[in-house]
Amino acid sequence: MSQPLLRPIKLQDLELNNRVIMAPMTRSRAANEGNVANDLMATYYAQRASAGLIISEGTQISEQAVGYVNTPGIYSQEQVAGWKKVTDAVHAKGGKIFAQLWHVGRMSHPDFHNGEYPVAPSAINPNAQAYTPEGFKNTVTPRELTIPEIKQIVQDYKAAAKNAIDAGFDGVEIHASNGYLLHQFFNGTSNIRTDEYGGSKENRARILFEVIEAIQEVMPVERVGVRLNPSLHGIFGMTLDEETIPTFDYIIEKLNNYNLSYLHLSEPFNDVSAIPHAEQNIAKRYRPIYKGNLIINAGFTQEKGNAVIEAGEADMVAFGVPFISNPDLPERFRQNEELQEADKNTFYSPGAEGYIDYPSLAEAKA
Repeated sequence: MSQPLLRPIKLQDLELNNRVIMAPMTRSRAANEGNVANDLMATYYAQRASAGLIISEGTQISEQAVGYVNTPGIYSQEQVAGWKKVTDAVHAKGGKIFAQLWHVGRMSHPDFHNGEYPVAPSAINPNAQAYTPEGFKNTVTPRELTIPEIKQIVQDYKAAAKNAIDAGFDGVEIHASNGYLLHQFFNGTSNIRTDEYGGSKENRARILFEVIEAIQEVMPVERVGVRLNPSLHGIFGMTLDEETIPTFDYIIEKLNNYNLSYLHLSEPFNDVSAIPHAEQNIAKRYRPIYKGNLIINAGFTQEKGNAVIEAGEADMVAFGVPFISNPDLPERFRQNEELQEADKNTFYSPGAEGYIDYPSLAEAKA
């Protein structure tokens, strides 16, 4: 009997060879003037094409969306052409790849915006750090978005989705997670608006559904995934309150109205057992609520990944760091081989080292 992780699965009309998903990971290799995906990135993703599905690193939907140094965008034609090299390389190896659409909101810094302030639902400093061209700097109090600006951001997501299709991606993932812009709308600690985008959980979640509906105009919703991190607390500037989990309950229940490719959820990134109102078991809580394909993520091993699928709590498991140092991760799982360790010092450094120089199992044995 094959391992649950290695069984094929259908995401609506898309057939995946296995359930080992490559999680989206910022690697800061787009070190060029236009933040363009490059040949180095094409090699990196192609090396990992045996994943059931690759979810690209966050790719910013506009200049306003930028918040990390040397991260790629998907709003210019040059960027579309760069990503086309990546998708062609992945498809040539038989892989599937989605683009993760990203707007960091208040997790940015004026250094990225000619001295202008980053934008957010409300003018509340996340009191975190932004990774700028000059290294880590403290975040600032962002500027509150106007309603017309919010409507424009929705259109930016739509344009980015259209660009992703033009670039050859098999679909897109809406990054509504990890303390970035859409997530900032969901939480009452980062969104104190009193208009149609604040107050009630329906209003705080409104922008996500507007984004999904806008993207639906340019591509089938069956090729759209959504990523959420309900119990994020004390990281990326996010703070839980008593309304956080009920808001995510509402969002995830409502996502059943859309025939999405998948919902991608993260287990808590840190210990939230002492945090009032936090949910410690995300897959257990949301599997009964969400009826579609469910990816679970955060700190899974091969053993835990097989177990969570076997238990019926998720359909797929996303692996991050293991894919950095094990480009052929599904093959290593198949042969129950030990995994190579990743070098943390090269996670965000420029160049090939620690990026495309990890050997496959066959290369390591040779």
